[in-house]
Amino acid sequence: MKKVPSSIKDEKLIKMRRDQMIKGAVALFKEKGFHKTTTREIAKASGFSIGTLYEYIRTKEDVLFLVCDFIYEHVKERMESIIDMNDTNTHSLKGAIRAYFQLMDEMQDEVVVMYQEVKSLSKEAQEYVLQKERDMLNLLEHVIRHSLPEPLSDLDMELTANNIFVQGQMWGFRRWMLHKHFTIESYTERQMHFLFQGLPIPEKA
Repeated sequence: MKKVPSSIKDEKLIKMRRDQMIKGAVALFKEKGFHKTTTREIAKASGFSIGTLYEYIRTKEDVLFLVCDFIYEHVKERMESIIDMNDTNTHSLKGAIRAYFQLMDEMQDEVVVMYQEVKSLSKEAQEYVLQKERDMLNLLEHVIRHSLPEPLSDLDMELTANNIFVQGQMWGFRRWMLHKHFTIESYTERQMHFLFQGLPIPEKA
């Protein structure tokens, strides 16, 4: 696991400062892009000096990595708090999808920035982010597998999990069009309607 070094030892303070940093950086990366944003601008948007910034990171890439890591950790924590891995059924699957789509609504800017700028990370950091994505897909696959009365093939299971994953992210990437016609609730229900039509499970189960 990649770890961003800090000269500060107080873990609570590190988390607080880095959360400020992530919020400020996302707004800047969205407006100007990663390469045109300076660390001085990130420090100002975060509410502290450039000197303080460098107590918590070494490079601008570290900030982008923290943004990506924050997204997946936040999604993982929320999903795991909702899903009972020992009691998966149709209700659990719908709850997992709703929770995931709601998070994608709350984190639209972060997700868009991450996918636009992840190419700027080192190969090591990119692989770490990709592994986080694989972990999320594995979680979805587990819920799908234990929610269906009839099993899917491994290939269909993987494709279904990827479809859910991408449909949630599409809410942010295509918001310029989708937000004109849907709320996140109606969008979620329609996507589940189409999803369940292709699965061996009654939609009203």
